[in-house]
Amino acid sequence: MEATDTECTLSGTENTTGANTFVITNNGSKVTEFYVYGEGDRVMGEVENVSPGLQRKLIVQLTQPGTYQTACKPGMIGDGIRGDYTVTGDEVQVDTEGKFKEASDNYKRYVVSQTEALVPAVESFANAIKAGDVEGAKAQFGPTRVYYERIEPVAESFPDDLDPRIDLREADLEEGQKWTGFHALEKQLWDTGLQPDANALADQLVADVKELADGVKAPDYSIDSTQIAGGAQGLLDEIAISKITGEEDIFSHTDLWDFNANLQGSQTAVASVRPILDERNPDLGKRVDQRFQETEALLLQYRDGDGFVSYETVTEPQRQELSRSIDALSKEVSQVQGVIAPQ
Repeated sequence: MEATDTECTLSGTENTTGANTFVITNNGSKVTEFYVYGEGDRVMGEVENVSPGLQRKLIVQLTQPGTYQTACKPGMIGDGIRGDYTVTGDEVQVDTEGKFKEASDNYKRYVVSQTEALVPAVESFANAIKAGDVEGAKAQFGPTRVYYERIEPVAESFPDDLDPRIDLREADLEEGQKWTGFHALEKQLWDTGLQPDANALADQLVADVKELADGVKAPDYSIDSTQIAGGAQGLLDEIAISKITGEEDIFSHTDLWDFNANLQGSQTAVASVRPILDERNPDLGKRVDQRFQETEALLLQYRDGDGFVSYETVTEPQRQELSRSIDALSKEVSQVQGVIAPQ
């Protein structure tokens, strides 16, 4: 698949049910994303932060025959350059037995556990805002987000478009889009002061995380092993390429809380598919472990009590050191999806 600033050209637009592999080459001048959408714009698979000149592989389990859509998003904004993608054949079952089912079930349990912890944390954060306790809310912002950032590897799979409602950044707002979630409140806490809509935003965030917690418990919510591995790599790429600049928590500078939680979440995602990985390529698992340990050791340098120093205090050379370490980790994790994909 060739992506440019104006085109999204697939070598073929038809395939059969099961594992569908896309190799995305960015020949444009902008960082791009590639998505495969199902009915109702449900994200079946995606890769983000594909820089100009780079190539990325995406494996998506398309278990149902039908018409899907592919989309390239130059500049990582908008609905993208879309096209139909037709899948034929019989319905196939994925991750229904053995190690694959265990991987999917174990990771779903992890997602559920994190959302269950997220709800009371957000309620406490919201109560501080509604009480006008700015310093109390600030102190809770980083620790509260940890539960959400740990499950960000599969954020695109969340039902009802919840990820942008909970975690949209101001820079990613599209024209006419309502801004809600953590970062809308972050701006008020650190930049503008609490505004008349602060209480409503706090209540909406509580409602949204409760909806998320209920949604991921639903029997029809599942994450296949291929999607888990791809999400782990995609998140690491996002840290190394874009989050490293400080764009995520631009007002609070609590970015290191997010990085650490993202790393923990990616590590848990890989651990859930580890039995399959060790059976097929145990050496890769050992290399992944080593890279995780190296990156964790770097982050430990920025610990401050139970939390982390302000990201403002991290110098550009130090940020680049972190970026290189996370990039090296991502290169190892990028191989996991292809190794563990059902054969």
